[in-house]
Amino acid sequence: MVAVAVAFLFPVYALITLSLKDPAQIAHSPLSLPAPPTLDNFDKAWTAAALGPSLVNSTVITVVSLVALVALGSFAAYYLARAQSRMGYGLYILFLLGIVLPFQLGMIPLYQLVSDLGLIGSHAGMIVFYTGIQLPFTVFLYTGFIRALPRDYASAAQIDGASHFTAFTKVVFPLLRPITGTVLILNAVFIWNDFFTPLLYLGGSGFETIPVSVFAFVGQYVSDHGLVFAGLVLGALPVVVAFLLLQRYVIKGFASGLKG
Repeated sequence: MVAVAVAFLFPVYALITLSLKDPAQIAHSPLSLPAPPTLDNFDKAWTAAALGPSLVNSTVITVVSLVALVALGSFAAYYLARAQSRMGYGLYILFLLGIVLPFQLGMIPLYQLVSDLGLIGSHAGMIVFYTGIQLPFTVFLYTGFIRALPRDYASAAQIDGASHFTAFTKVVFPLLRPITGTVLILNAVFIWNDFFTPLLYLGGSGFETIPVSVFAFVGQYVSDHGLVFAGLVLGALPVVVAFLLLQRYVIKGFASGLKG
């Protein structure tokens, strides 16, 4: 296990170490500890690659997409998990097909559709795209978790006069915190790290996300490894922090959904 841990941690060590060295230190001993460490690479990477606006773009697209996924996915899953009809079962199978079929099969018609809607090169286009692509997976997770919950909670609220909407928002949804954490982190990692779709939909628009900006930055400053690795650290840091904050929900919520 120690050997496996070292194998997984070595790239992280190399990434952080190289980002804290000046060119002379990298040329002399690239994998030794920085002596002394410098933060100049981060300052230059932030300004030279325009990572600030890219960070804002990635944050807006990711956060709004996550809100839409949680709202739509939880509502749809609540109906699918509680419906006792063939239509509900058929819709659930349809969502499962959305997980099995790779979205690359529909990349050309999807691009044409977004273009016809006038959403190419905008935040709205990316939000609609990610919400649609990740909704089947989100519904799958929520449905399995809701099926494992006793029906008595919502039934008691409805006996007291609550509507289905009120019973869900006030009683059921607060119980979905574990699976909501799983939905948030898994979708956030996918949306934040996605490179191909923003390159296709946002390239040259001025609304590029972090992966696209880092890619252009690497090509421009490929000889200056300190700046390149500093840009990579800045691009990966937000999603790593989010994962560390929500990691206790990931396995718990995912395992509960599969069991359900």
